[in-house]
Amino acid sequence: MAADLFQLDGRKAVVVGGGSGLGRASAVALAEYGARVVVADVDAAGAEETAESIRQLGREAIRRELDVRESAQIRELAEAEPDADVLVVTPGINVRKRLVDTTDEEFDRVVDVNLKGTYRLVREFGARMAERGRGSIITFASFRAEVVEPGQGIYAATKAGVVQLSRALAAELGPRGVRVNAIAPGPFETPLTEQIKSDEAWYGAYARKTALQRWAKAEEIAGAVVYLASDASSYVTGSLQLVEGGWTAIDGRFDPGV
Repeated sequence: MAADLFQLDGRKAVVVGGGSGLGRASAVALAEYGARVVVADVDAAGAEETAESIRQLGREAIRRELDVRESAQIRELAEAEPDADVLVVTPGINVRKRLVDTTDEEFDRVVDVNLKGTYRLVREFGARMAERGRGSIITFASFRAEVVEPGQGIYAATKAGVVQLSRALAAELGPRGVRVNAIAPGPFETPLTEQIKSDEAWYGAYARKTALQRWAKAEEIAGAVVYLASDASSYVTGSLQLVEGGWTAIDGRFDPGV
């Protein structure tokens, strides 16, 4: 049955950044579809809260503390979870400043988490999945990989880099049974967007730009994650899955009265 394609029973999913926001929503959704979940996050308390919420569903979950800026920690996690069938990489930070106002330190900080952190994770887990001949890697880019606004330059550059890393890895590991896809969320209600939500004009403009005329809740990422993790997407790799309410599909400048 087609519905069975989405089931993840017997599989292990490692969700990095699972302590809050889209990572937490992803971890819970994967558990609901049968996966055993490892919740990894630099925020140990947040990771444990997510893991406990999964256990309350009657599903199996453990938490691990992880800083994606530390290669040794990532290697240790990959060695501790060599049978991971799914890797979800969600961590991201932003510095909302015009490029001419940014510093080298700010650039390095965003790149280290968003781009290099993703690289470290897909390198370690991808190699092990390739050895086993199967696996699904899901990276989190952003609609900012496709369209930008003033003050989002460094973030946008890193997320575009995540897309290309994912495509390259898909090409390299496809022959060995590993699929790699990126998700590009749009305006979601998460801790990362608190600065925008605190500005009524900014917040409202984002809602109006989408075709659906609203922000998304974190739980609305679940369908894309489960789909890409499961056999329902068995012939999907190297893709960018937009989950942005139609933001990039429409012009948005004017609604003609026709």
